[in-house]
Amino acid sequence: MPLIPEEPQIHESAQGPRATASTPRPVPGPRSAASPRPGRPVPGPARPAAPAPHPGAGQSPAERPENRSDQRTTPQLQLIPAPVDGALDAAEEALDLLLESGRAPGEILVLTTGDPHPWAAHELSFGEAAYWAQQDTGDDVFFAEASAVERAAARPVVIVAVNGGDEATAAKALPSAMTRAGALLVVCGDPQRITALLGAGAGV
Repeated sequence: MPLIPEEPQIHESAQGPRATASTPRPVPGPRSAASPRPGRPVPGPARPAAPAPHPGAGQSPAERPENRSDQRTTPQLQLIPAPVDGALDAAEEALDLLLESGRAPGEILVLTTGDPHPWAAHELSFGEAAYWAQQDTGDDVFFAEASAVERAAARPVVIVAVNGGDEATAAKALPSAMTRAGALLVVCGDPQRITALLGAGAGV
């Protein structure tokens, strides 16, 4: 009578360690603190609260769906109250929050209505051709003066620091900035002045 012994089944891993091997993917932005923006102090810890969205927009920049057709024509508007001499600092803080939320540096354009951002002033010292060529590269945040907004290319996010300048330039810059913002427009400055400028710009 044949005997059929029950042999224990031995499970061997045929796949080996390669089943769990993976190559880490680079995560875009923010830039390292080792290369801070020229002329600006290295930003400290981000404020716990992100910029308050404009009424009717309840999503943070990192949560916004990029494939919605209406977002291409009507970007979300966020207003950050700040005095004239603090508008650039407020814009810097908004920029840092966006980078920390996952926005790639090349997706962001920063405009100033008054004094240029130190980075822009520094890069313009090497000539306009080299300066604007960096915008075409599109691999980093680009800073420009609002008076040159017509030369600025569209990007998903536009930040405007209303840090001075004449009323005509600012009034034209804000509507132009909105047309260049694919998903989000952040405006830093005095709320009453910004509201007046947006109204004046609509009739330009």
